[in-house]
Amino acid sequence: LAVSMSRRGILVSSTSATPARSLFKMQLVLFKLFRTLRNHWKKSTFAVCVLSYGGHWLYGKHCDNVLRREACIEARAFGHQLIGPQEHLKKAIVILNPAACNRKANSLFEKNAAPILHLAGVEVKIVKTDYEGQAKKLMELMDQTDMLIIAGGDGTLQEVITGLLRRVDEETFSKIPIGFIPLGSSNSLSQSLHLVSDNKVQHITSATLSILKGETVPLDVLQIKSEKEQPVFALFGLRWGAFRDVTASISKYWYLGPLKTRAAHWFSSLKQWPQSHQASLSYLAPVPRPPDLPTEIPPRPNLLYRIYRRLKNYWNPPIEEPEPERWESKDISTLELTVSTHNKNPVKRVSTDIIVALHGNVCIINSIEFLLIGVVYCLQREDDSMVITLDSDSLTEGAGFYGIDNEEYEAMSVEVRLLPRKLRFFCSAERREQLAQAQ
Repeated sequence: LAVSMSRRGILVSSTSATPARSLFKMQLVLFKLFRTLRNHWKKSTFAVCVLSYGGHWLYGKHCDNVLRREACIEARAFGHQLIGPQEHLKKAIVILNPAACNRKANSLFEKNAAPILHLAGVEVKIVKTDYEGQAKKLMELMDQTDMLIIAGGDGTLQEVITGLLRRVDEETFSKIPIGFIPLGSSNSLSQSLHLVSDNKVQHITSATLSILKGETVPLDVLQIKSEKEQPVFALFGLRWGAFRDVTASISKYWYLGPLKTRAAHWFSSLKQWPQSHQASLSYLAPVPRPPDLPTEIPPRPNLLYRIYRRLKNYWNPPIEEPEPERWESKDISTLELTVSTHNKNPVKRVSTDIIVALHGNVCIINSIEFLLIGVVYCLQREDDSMVITLDSDSLTEGAGFYGIDNEEYEAMSVEVRLLPRKLRFFCSAERREQLAQAQ
């Protein structure tokens, strides 16, 4: 009995010592680990950075896949909708620029936009451009379609719009609704049509879904025509001056990181100051904005009234005398000249007669303000007009370049004419509400 008691005591003592021994081993392992990390702190820091970056990258990929899955589920609902026996599948022509976004546009479209269009039951025809300017030629050969989709950036958008409106039958093809999928490095129009997001996948999927939902908004177009070349069409405007030149040169100072914008203004002011631009402008006075087109077709009048109206117009035809155009001229010396549309907020209703705003910024700021501000922050003059002409006498050789929707063109004598509500673009309903509240 004593031996058993002693054995029981031994067993009890060994059992009570087990947690303390386990705790001691754990402390010893942590001590060795801490000592190893301290002795090899460079490798440890590098490993922590790699693991953190890898975890963040994997989490981002997971979030992107979740966004794609949710967008595909929403698109599949459109594909399950029944169509009548006389109806046909919607046809869409996609103009894709594979060179956009540093040649990542093709991969971005195939991963984020193409599955949504196919699941929605849209008959998609993809046309890829091979070189700059090809989209203009492709639009001359485009057949009739239900919708036109532009997948690229500002350059692709302007080429397609220009080629579309240069057609002989542009009155018919300009009625085709247009969708814009932002795949370029610069997507100015996307802020007016879609929800702004830092996530590239969410931006592309939401833009593609807005095309399927079918809500559109009319946009104005600027026709910029010179004597030597065919007209160019723009959605936002024309810029000419010092700030446009600086904006075009910012990318040259990429190695300076966040200071590249300041550096571009600094070196530009060192080369030449003051950077005034002289121009002679001729413009027409503003006209009332045309009324919106009726959403519903009015009922057709009865037969007797139509016969009476035709007979009246036959015997007494209405005579409309066109009013003479009253051109006004002005010589300006400006730091920056901008001719812009109201497409930054297409939902906003313009109640006044203003259609195109001409901003002539008088050159009164000094070089320090030019460097620190980086924007036109001086006395501003506005002239509202329908047609603007820059005379060739004031634009000599070396006059610089125009910035037409962020694309560079040689400065020359041009006529800028507004085409109100010329094209219709697919717009997100959420973005439309945001712009309506911002009025």
